[in-house]
Amino acid sequence: MDKRWVNKPHPPIDLVAKLIEEISVSRPIASILSQRGIQNFDAAKSFFRPSVDQLLNPFEMLNMANAVERVQQAIAHGENILVYGDYDVDGTTAVALMYQYLTETYEQVGYYIPDRYSEGYGISRQGVDFAIDNSFSLVIALDCGIKAIEQIAYAKENGVDFIVCDHHTPGDTVPDAIILNPKQKNCHYPFKELSGCGVGFKLVQALAQVTEQPFNDLLPLLDLVVVSIGADMVSVLGENRTLAYLGLEVLKSNPRIGFSELLRLANNQAPLNISAVVFSIAPRINAAGRIASGNKAVELLLAKTWDEVEIISKEINAHNETRKGLDKTITEEALNQIDEDNWLLNAKSTVVFNANWHKGVVGIVASRLIENHYRPTVVLTESQGELVGSARSVKGFNVYDAIESCSDLLSRFGGHAYAAGLSLPKENLAPFKMRFNAYVEQHITKDQLTPEIEIDETIDFRDIFGSQIGGIPKFYRVLKQLAPFGPDNLNPVFKTTDVCDSGYAKVLKEEHLKLELYQKEYPEIRIPAIGFGMGHLYAAIKEKSFDIVYAIAENTWQGRTQLQLMIKDIRFH
Repeated sequence: MDKRWVNKPHPPIDLVAKLIEEISVSRPIASILSQRGIQNFDAAKSFFRPSVDQLLNPFEMLNMANAVERVQQAIAHGENILVYGDYDVDGTTAVALMYQYLTETYEQVGYYIPDRYSEGYGISRQGVDFAIDNSFSLVIALDCGIKAIEQIAYAKENGVDFIVCDHHTPGDTVPDAIILNPKQKNCHYPFKELSGCGVGFKLVQALAQVTEQPFNDLLPLLDLVVVSIGADMVSVLGENRTLAYLGLEVLKSNPRIGFSELLRLANNQAPLNISAVVFSIAPRINAAGRIASGNKAVELLLAKTWDEVEIISKEINAHNETRKGLDKTITEEALNQIDEDNWLLNAKSTVVFNANWHKGVVGIVASRLIENHYRPTVVLTESQGELVGSARSVKGFNVYDAIESCSDLLSRFGGHAYAAGLSLPKENLAPFKMRFNAYVEQHITKDQLTPEIEIDETIDFRDIFGSQIGGIPKFYRVLKQLAPFGPDNLNPVFKTTDVCDSGYAKVLKEEHLKLELYQKEYPEIRIPAIGFGMGHLYAAIKEKSFDIVYAIAENTWQGRTQLQLMIKDIRFH
């Protein structure tokens, strides 16, 4: 698939010069910093060294004082508290965080994860009945609840109060509950992009403040928060950057044993960063809710002994292997469905359906389809007499708005700009397909239908190494301090022109391209590189020079660490 190479706008020359002087970095690094809003020494210091004192006051969030008061009232009166969360990574980490914190000082706490298949996403009538039947008078809902108007009204009629800690986009009407959501109207909390677990953490932080509990007591909870941030693909700027930075420190130095075991099972050898969270931890936690029950994920995250962890993690890892098989099979079937339907092939969107597809992997399949047909995508299956599914989007297009435009055809929906869930009656499939595509055609641009690689800086290999040959140069040591990387603070992407293969190119596993590269102008500087899925370019790179876009990483092999270019695309001259 062709990709667009887009250069980020160059910042003002005088601002770059100021940063070069104030913080003693090279021109490319200064330019990258200024692109990310860093304009002086103090801003750079805060960015490079996130600390606890950068966290915001939780009481700036609308309704926080009411939420704290209601929790304290429940504890003072001996009420039963139910911690309720979604079955994905954000929901299960949030439940584990809140349950762990409350049960350190109060025993009358339970937790509940809805079943993906019998209950679906969010607050279910079945979940409310569980609270009623088991005498829970306060439910703290995490990563869900902002649209559960009827379910929470039913709970209220039966003497059950709700505190909703959510980060999804609210509708015009919100439930009759104490709502903590930085995106709700009239909430002046300065940072709007917390994960669901992050909103839960702010409630915990507020509870700790009113009891004068030291913040250090809360640090062990931050491994849960960083996993939620990575898995839910929320921004890693602002307060999330601080939470992610502190959480990664916990994950590296003193992680809960459940995370340690998942990393071992994933055979994760790379440095612990957001990518390790996304590719090693998150899929396994998600697999519990996709294939069996999200309760298993919470059990793993709360486990205190290695015996418990070993049993649960093996089960979860087995679910992940099952998930991989389903993912591959259903993706192939969906691609065939597109290829055999001329209307789908030519549409600006993808809407596919099969009653037999596994509900737990339709979101993953939607993402896979976008890799092949780059456009807003909805994948639907059948569950309990309705069509249910997930939507994923492309850069710059708000798929939530597209789905909302079809709301009269839907039973329920919710989500974000780039990911959403929905359900609808069977008879509404055809009109939904047509109207969804019509909305996409009307609002999407031509550029948004082509994958984009955004380039931070065009550099020479000399800019990376200077006069140094080999080793880990200062350029990369500074670059690493921009981490944690993720949405809004991506790992910088560079472009270098007139590059040649030094003759050591080979194809790995019949699909990946392993190279050693040099630039015509600086033949003495040679850098290892890898292009995943680029094995088909082997013959071409032998014959001509080319331009590359890439990120820079460390690669450790047999005790030796060196830089390696992670190639994103190649253009031949």
